[in-house]
Amino acid sequence: MALQGQMVLKIWDVEHGACAMLQHQIGNYFGRLAMIDSGCTGSWRPSAFIKNTLNRNQLDYLYITNADQDHMSDLQGLWDAGINVPVVHRNPSPPVEALRQIKVAGGPLTKDAQRYLHIHQTYNGTVTTPFNSSMGGIQATCFWNTYPKFQDTNNLSLTVFIQYSNFKILFPGDLEQDGWGALLEQPYFVRMLAGTDVLVASHHGRENGFNPRIFNYFTPSAVVVSDKPICHDTQRMVPDYRAAVRDRGVRVATTMKDRHVLTTRRDGSITFFVDETTYRIETEHKG
Repeated sequence: MALQGQMVLKIWDVEHGACAMLQHQIGNYFGRLAMIDSGCTGSWRPSAFIKNTLNRNQLDYLYITNADQDHMSDLQGLWDAGINVPVVHRNPSPPVEALRQIKVAGGPLTKDAQRYLHIHQTYNGTVTTPFNSSMGGIQATCFWNTYPKFQDTNNLSLTVFIQYSNFKILFPGDLEQDGWGALLEQPYFVRMLAGTDVLVASHHGRENGFNPRIFNYFTPSAVVVSDKPICHDTQRMVPDYRAAVRDRGVRVATTMKDRHVLTTRRDGSITFFVDETTYRIETEHKG
């Protein structure tokens, strides 16, 4: 059956953080709302955008790829804004007390971390409206490493493939090299890598999130880095990612230029419009 409408996926500029939203659109109608991570800045919060701009009281699906603050700095804000969040996906492997100890070792628990731990303990029921049958043909496939093989939040990241028609984008959280290596031992993960069009750089583009072995299985059209100016050497790896991208890269509709690596630092928010046969990229800034 042919797909109708398009997927609209927006990677927000939350500086050294992470937040993306996606919906299925037919004409002027937008379907259920999904979000990958809940990072924010001092001037923009996903909770306020959902409540005041989208005029929604429900976030239908939330994926938290990493249990660190930059990936969930507005998590409690969703609850404070009165937004219903019925489905939350995260790495289910660590027992809640083990996860609590991992978080406490890094310092006092924030309200967002406390909310995450509560979710980890309580969101364990059956999903009555599964993502893959409720998002107009958009599909999500998740992978993760297990505890206690890994005992750090980065390598326990939830990796999320989002696919619509022939377009596929991978959100790997903050996976480090060893975590990538462990996932590459899973045959299904390797099969899912094939045909991935866009990679969101792990760990905001840091060197420890770059594992060249993954590019044995796919050649992306573009890499997206969520970062801000000169933070933790996030810009150092741009040439390495550029070298892994197919020769032409992608055409950005905002500028009509071909790009290999897009960054929220340079481009602002980055939006993908994906229909049955092709996709278009628009950026907030002209880069």
